[in-house]
Amino acid sequence: MKVVLDKIPANLEEFKSMKEMDLSKAENTCSMFLCALNLFIKDKDTGVEAINILKGPVNLNPHEISFLADRVRDKDYLGRMYFEGAKPENNYKPHEPFTLLFYPDGRPQDCEPGYMRLYLQTSGADNKRAIKLRQKDGKWYIWEYPGIVMDVRKPAAEDPWA
Repeated sequence: MKVVLDKIPANLEEFKSMKEMDLSKAENTCSMFLCALNLFIKDKDTGVEAINILKGPVNLNPHEISFLADRVRDKDYLGRMYFEGAKPENNYKPHEPFTLLFYPDGRPQDCEPGYMRLYLQTSGADNKRAIKLRQKDGKWYIWEYPGIVMDVRKPAAEDPWA
């Protein structure tokens, strides 16, 4: 599956107005989560608001907000490292238009009904990383995402050995 974004939204209004906000497609929900993560990196409160839209009926709790804040601290590249063209050598600067490739779950039978996992690859890590979604009323919402915000190889600008 592939999603191509014309832009990465710079604020909540742009985020809400994107055509990819059609959460009936799991890959759109995942794409918008990365956009929301970019907003979170720029402004925590705006990012929380965006992520809460993608969480469905359950908002981020204080522990989850703290977890995200800890993961993105001093790592502004974490929200863009999954887009095509982003790699450590170019400080995770993706190509435009912003393209994401999603890989299906190799073991979908391990997910209970109403849940789905999609995988993303970054050149900053050796293995694909999962994001788990939960379906409600025909829409897919973010359920689990810790692997998505795990650290990766340092961008060249931050790597003294590069």
